[in-house]
Amino acid sequence: MRRIFIIVALLSLVVTFLLGYYFSINWYVLFAAVLVVSFMGFYDMVQTKHSIRRIYPVFGRLRYVMEELRPKIYQYFVESDIDGRPLNRIDRSTIYQRAKQDNDTMPFGTQLDVYAPGYEWICHSIAPKGFNTLEHNPRVLFGNKDCKQPYDGSILNISAMSYGSLSSNAVEAMNGGAKIGGFAHNTGEGGLSDFHLKQGGDLIWQIGTGYFGCRDEQGNFSPGLFAKKAQIPNVKMIEIKISQGAKPGHGGILPAAKNTPEVAKIRHITPGITVESPPYHTAFSSPRELVQFIKHLRDLSGGKPIGFKLCIGHKSEFIAICKAMISQDTYPDFITVDGGEGGTGAAPQEFSNYVGAPLLDGLAFVEDVLCGLNIRHHIKIIASGKIMTGFHIARAAALGADACNCARAMMLAVGCIQALICNTNRCPTGVATQDPKLTKGLVVEDKRERVANFHKNTVKTFVELMGAAGLSGMQDITRSHVYRRVSLTAMFTFEEIFPSVKRGAFLDGKVPQKYNADFSFASEDRWGIHTVGSWSDDNTKEKVEIAQTASDGII
Repeated sequence: MRRIFIIVALLSLVVTFLLGYYFSINWYVLFAAVLVVSFMGFYDMVQTKHSIRRIYPVFGRLRYVMEELRPKIYQYFVESDIDGRPLNRIDRSTIYQRAKQDNDTMPFGTQLDVYAPGYEWICHSIAPKGFNTLEHNPRVLFGNKDCKQPYDGSILNISAMSYGSLSSNAVEAMNGGAKIGGFAHNTGEGGLSDFHLKQGGDLIWQIGTGYFGCRDEQGNFSPGLFAKKAQIPNVKMIEIKISQGAKPGHGGILPAAKNTPEVAKIRHITPGITVESPPYHTAFSSPRELVQFIKHLRDLSGGKPIGFKLCIGHKSEFIAICKAMISQDTYPDFITVDGGEGGTGAAPQEFSNYVGAPLLDGLAFVEDVLCGLNIRHHIKIIASGKIMTGFHIARAAALGADACNCARAMMLAVGCIQALICNTNRCPTGVATQDPKLTKGLVVEDKRERVANFHKNTVKTFVELMGAAGLSGMQDITRSHVYRRVSLTAMFTFEEIFPSVKRGAFLDGKVPQKYNADFSFASEDRWGIHTVGSWSDDNTKEKVEIAQTASDGII
């Protein structure tokens, strides 16, 4: 190919030059084009980084063009309505339709394989509730015995997405939608910006491991800066981010291209460099210190609801946090449970694909432990991780969620087309970019209405699902209302898959055998990491004996 290219390039240059010289100067335009392509090809042959380009000059570049086009071609011409990833076309279309107030009904029946393992459904009632008799704007009150400023929140809110990861226009549109619809907007760990405050919507300020917006010059937590911002009226709750589902155990990543001077000023960092948040908090180093930090933030904020967000990993570590809560009689006002299927703008693929418990497993576990220890009444649970429809809210509620957060659905409502280039600063819709040439395409006044519409119509559909099931509201749904098919001939309720726990069932030494090892390892004075215990219900006698030996200080 190299030899052929050299011969063709030289002949083309000679022929086009002679045509221009003897016949018409217009041929020189073609000569110039051939000259440019020839230089590209000769450069390809001498460069050393790309083998394909060295072997196939110019033509080898088509590989990168096709790689760029592949996701778009696949999304628009190849994938079926139910095959798209991370979000399939049916769900994406539903979000767009509800955001635009278009017809969101479906013709000709479901495209899902209702006999395939994993298919889920909610049980309807022969005596459904009339939709007009139900509360179409269900709310949940956040705030326990120590909270001085409880927050009356929606059951569906905007999940954590930082300014910097998202554009200023996207942040403004989301917050404007939250203002119109009366729901909350989580800032993400990137800190409070003017764009979060401009529209006047309710905010959940997230504090991550980088303490952006409330950090000193060394990157440590600054009580003074936190207190000043936490008392802003728009800030209704504060969330400590311990981990997130898309990259648990890995700090947040802000690519250098998105770290503009404006972003850097808000975060108190150096602009123009890739910023990786630490994977751990420096403000606390044990479950006991985490609970003390919660109390500290509540005092600094003037008594606003304080909670934390995590994706479940080692079960013993969450149990240790619960032990610390009980011993100090101090509880978070809410816990956000994120699932391993959660989204992010940038994460190593190993973390996105293979780290962290999925939402349903983590959610059921958190609900069971809080109920078993009889501390559930102090704490509201928020579910986060691929919440897109009313059914997803109902499914999470059946496992114990009091409310849900969604991120990618809100991105779609604000204009995202799932181009899958969030980490490149080249988002074509101006949502996940800091490039002003792209962000100007996102009109805040239009997109904030779409965010509010999506929220209203999704909550409405959830309420209608409750009515169809014969339930008055979110508080009535149980694990027995949702079914999952596990084979062609077998289906189980969530109650059978995730058996619920009665309040106080773990007290007085009545910890179930499957949790024995994890309770034995859990210590409020350290983050205990161990290798026994699993997500299955089958904890062997040997594992329990090992855990008991370890708790006695023998190993």
